[in-house]
Amino acid sequence: MSGANPVRGEAALRIAGETVVLRPSFAALVAAEAELGPLFALVERAAAGQLSLAELVGLFWHCRHAAPPALSRETFGESIVTSGLAAATPVLRVLLAQILGGR
Repeated sequence: MSGANPVRGEAALRIAGETVVLRPSFAALVAAEAELGPLFALVERAAAGQLSLAELVGLFWHCRHAAPPALSRETFGESIVTSGLAAATPVLRVLLAQILGGR
């Protein structure tokens, strides 16, 4: 079981041997927007295949929920690269759908 609740718009991602739930809450999205700029522009870049790795990691980092306390952002980002972008793409799709459609 992933621990992610799809009704809440959550997605699960394997990071550093742990399953981390990503929850696009209002607070998480506000924090992501403060770092990455307007969310609609982020969605447009993603749709055009122009989302940077830093933006992907930033969005995921801000949406992490109940992640292991020892998990640093650097380890988080390295784990995404190690797992490959193909593993991150379905999770990104869930978060982008929540940004656009809400719950």
